[in-house]
Amino acid sequence: MKKITLLFAALMLLLSVTAHATELRLNLENPDVRKCLIEATKYEGWELRATYLNANEKLVMVFVKGTDVRTYTSI
Repeated sequence: MKKITLLFAALMLLLSVTAHATELRLNLENPDVRKCLIEATKYEGWELRATYLNANEKLVMVFVKGTDVRTYTSI
């Protein structure tokens, strides 16, 4: 019974983390990664809304699809 409870709790935690993840970290310094990200998001209907350097000098790309916003930050 403990294993089932633990499995259920782990599954719920995984689903809640996945549902709330809006900022992802990628190696955006690599031009191939940027190109693949832009092509993949465009294919899924996302629009590149902004690209900038944050206060830590990390590249940030913001994509919008309807009311959803995804932010990708360089590692």
